[in-house]
Parts: sequence; C-alpha cells; structure tokens
Amino acid sequence: MDIIKSIEHEQLKSKIPDLKVGNTVRVHAKIKEGNKERIQVFEGIIIKVQGTGVNKTFTVRKISYGVGVEKTFLVHSPLVEKVELVRVGKARRAKLFYLRDRIGKAAKTREIAGARIEDKEIVIKGDEVPTEGSAEDVVEEAKTEAPVAEEAVKAEETVTEKAEEVKKEEAEESKAGAVEEVKTEKTATEEEKAPTEEAKKAE
Repeated sequence: MDIIKSIEHEQLKSKIPDLKVGNTVRVHAKIKEGNKERIQVFEGIIIKVQGTGVNKTFTVRKISYGVGVEKTFLVHSPLVEKVELVRVGKARRAKLFYLRDRIGKAAKTREIAGARIEDKEIVIKGDEVPTEGSAEDVVEEAKTEAPVAEEAVKAEETVTEKAEEVKKEEAEESKAGAVEEVKTEKTATEEEKAPTEEAKKAE
C-alpha cells in the first residue's frame, strides 16, 4: 500500500483550485485533435464534487441551446489547465441535482451579493515529493537505529536491576527490623519474669 500511495502522491498537483458546489466556473481543458492541441473553455455551475486524492472529480453543468450538458473533470488531471471562478453562488446542498429539472433562470444558483471573486488555491504538497527509499537506504536506517535501540534496552535493564536491588535492600531491612523487634520482645519478657522469680525465692 505504501508503494501505491507514493505513486499516487507523484501524480498529485501541488496546488488545486478551491471548488465549491454552486459556484459558476470556467474550466480550461486541453483537447487533442490529431497532432494539434488546443484549449477548450467549458463554463457552467459546479453541481457535484466527490472523491479524494487522485480520484477527486467535479461535475460542471451548463445549458447549451436549450439542452443541459454536464462534464466531469478530474481535479488532478494534466488535461485541466486551470479553473477560473466566474460567480459565487449560494448552495445549501452537497449535490445540486435538482437543477436538472429547472429551465431558464431557475436553473442557476442564487448569487451571493458582495462576494469576492478570487481564484483561491489549496496547497496539497510542496516542491519536494516524498519517495520510497531503496533497500540499501532502509538497511542503513536500520543500522543507525539499531545502536539506539540497544542503548535503550541496556538502560531498561539497568533500571530493572537497580529496582531489584532496592527491593532486596528493603526486604533485608524489614527482616532486620523484625529480628530486632523479636529480640526486644524477648528481653522485655525476661525482665518481667525476673522479678517474679525473685519474689518466689523470697517466699
């Protein structure tokens, strides 16, 4: 999957137009006719934007001589040279399929008054294209990471050893304290017994 993603990343454009449903745009698309190549302009309303990554598409609809015409363009296609914003329209839906049943002025979206007509672009990636390294690079990275991992393992081992030593010392101290408590209890009982024996002798 990483190889597929890297190949798709290479096909992505560095900047794409900010496409919003309801806007009227002018799409400049390249068309090849034999050996010649020209640019054809298709102006209409964006009725749908779908997909992600390389497969992202947008559909533009216009009415030509009373007939509705829709064209779907790939956003990252090299045949799409540029997309110009002509009019900012108001849309409350993600897909404006209801425009297919409208005729005349009703087949257009309502224009937002005072909206700035700017050709905004979204930056997808920089000039640098991340590519998968060769097997040698992977091996070198593994070698450089190996000593760091060994040091981390050693540090963990030393920490565990120190913790075990501390536990042993605490156990020994607790044992010593218990022995001392037993000794003190014995001495106290012996002292208590001594006066009783003396009293018996006196009797």
